[in-house]
Amino acid sequence: MSEINNATAFWVTYPGCGELRQEALPAAGEDDVLVRTLYSGISRGTESLVFHARVPESEFTRMRAPFQSGDFPTPVKYGYANVGYVTHGPRHLIDRRVFCLFPHQDQFVVPASAVTRLPDDVPPERAVLAANMETAINGVWDAEPALGERISVIGAGVVGALVAYLCAQIPGVEVQLVDINPCREALAKQLNVPFCLPDEASAEQDCVIHASGHPDGLRQALSLVGSEGRIIEMSWFGEAELALPLGGAFHSQRLTLRASQVGQLPPKLRPRWDYSRRLRLALNLLVDDRLDVLISGESDFASMPDLAPRLFSAGSTELCHRLRYPPVMTT
Repeated sequence: MSEINNATAFWVTYPGCGELRQEALPAAGEDDVLVRTLYSGISRGTESLVFHARVPESEFTRMRAPFQSGDFPTPVKYGYANVGYVTHGPRHLIDRRVFCLFPHQDQFVVPASAVTRLPDDVPPERAVLAANMETAINGVWDAEPALGERISVIGAGVVGALVAYLCAQIPGVEVQLVDINPCREALAKQLNVPFCLPDEASAEQDCVIHASGHPDGLRQALSLVGSEGRIIEMSWFGEAELALPLGGAFHSQRLTLRASQVGQLPPKLRPRWDYSRRLRLALNLLVDDRLDVLISGESDFASMPDLAPRLFSAGSTELCHRLRYPPVMTT
């Protein structure tokens, strides 16, 4: 293996600011791979909390990304949607396109077991959605939709749209994707999922899955679900505290409010499933080219320090923003 230049990575340096930093790559061992990044995807909800240093201290350990460097609140190198190709490693992986839960960095060394080959029919440009698809899969598993149920998904961001997309493929299930932004109707139409604004949403739902990231969305979830129904909370609010109407109908109708978090597999699946199997499923589900609608923009990796404040602003309507990387020179 030839000597390689230092890697370039994006770091959150202090709340609301970030920069590109050079760092030395470790030598790749026999069981490692060197990956050169083609694209990385920005998971706006979680990465916004990291960028603005709003990760609660109680979650500093649980919120660590698999290959995070630095510690919360800052400085920290964070991210988990990296697609590249292998230039050094086991023979069966050389020149193969792979997905890795790695931050925004132009090249990196990890154990070969940490990368997953892309299916041949999934383009690398779309594979940046794999981590979001994993989250959606876990949410559907936790919701346990049954044949013929009425299901609402509140929040037409990337994860909410993917949850609705998956639920709509279950025979007989009636799905409504709810969002305050009427422009998201075009996205829902592309995914063949019925869409409505909050004041148009039907009540008496068997299950409501909340993924808007806003307290008002969760309050609406409580109002839409029917007697003995279940609400699955997929949003994460960081340090924010929420006031919820848990009196009245919440008790009289015996509603269930349950959290879903991608960091844990549902207990009943753990004897047979692991994270690698779930990731392979997520990648295989990205074969549908309609999912490209969830990637709302693309920028050069070099622009990330200037892009981040806008992308992570409160008024941003971006879905998945994709970073593209130039070829890395070797010496």
